[in-house]
Amino acid sequence: MDPIELIKQGKINRFFRARNKLNVPDLVYHVTQRAAGKEPLFVEKDDYMAMLALMKDICRNHQVKMYAFCMMPNHFHFLLSPSEENLSESMKNLFSRYALRFNKKYERKGHLLAGPFRQATVLDDSYLLAVSLYIHLNPVRAELARDPADYRWSSVNLYLRKTKTKSFVDPDYVLGVLPEAGPGKGRIARQKYAELLRRGAVIESGEALEDPEAIETFHFKLVSSFPWLLERIGKSKRALAGLDIELESMPAIEKKIDEIKGADKPSSPETRRAKRYLIEQLVARGFKRKEIAEKLGICRKSIYNILSQQI
Repeated sequence: MDPIELIKQGKINRFFRARNKLNVPDLVYHVTQRAAGKEPLFVEKDDYMAMLALMKDICRNHQVKMYAFCMMPNHFHFLLSPSEENLSESMKNLFSRYALRFNKKYERKGHLLAGPFRQATVLDDSYLLAVSLYIHLNPVRAELARDPADYRWSSVNLYLRKTKTKSFVDPDYVLGVLPEAGPGKGRIARQKYAELLRRGAVIESGEALEDPEAIETFHFKLVSSFPWLLERIGKSKRALAGLDIELESMPAIEKKIDEIKGADKPSSPETRRAKRYLIEQLVARGFKRKEIAEKLGICRKSIYNILSQQI
């Protein structure tokens, strides 16, 4: 099925692509890119500064809104939203200009980057928050800093500073999903974000560049750690502002999984319809059949039967 239709039907909260990417204006995307092989993308301070300047230029000239970023020695993460249908064009411009500069500076030839960038479309506010936290915790996971605020090459300090700083990065977009955030309450939102960073630093989730489900795992564990907070976030729709799309929150999906596991009549048409809905949700998020079977407590053959039958 067309991914845009899945989005409109509320069947996905996140859509991951390495090729044939979505290019819908005003949606929020998590973009990742890495160096080819084990080579570095950044060797010295001047390289990071050059990338920052290019990012600022791309955001201004391509009408891209940047919400969070982190530049690591051999890869980087962006959380952004294009205002026009030009995501691929703007990222190609950014990456090619940086690669040209890097190769010229270090007198090297060949590809600097490892193929096409990866894209995950963010369609749920609690997932939006989880992606931002995951991005800012990259240096801690890589043991480049004990505190994310000590790492210079990310947007994290824009989220934590007591006074707002002029920047091409807009932290208020993500901070705005936190409960009680709003006009005059920026300090409270920043304090809550700092607490989430502290608690999130101990969550083990894997590396998103190696495992497409790493952030999904981080999100699930974050929901478990802060159920009261993320339940309230789940009721907001900031990630879909301006788009006429209604989605269920991830905590609601997890609750439905628990409900069908405890159903009195597991073979009833109602229960089978509920299972089909949940299977479609999990398939859309990239879960394998084996993993779905384990989550729902059924065998893989049952998954095939449920999806193939008219219910």
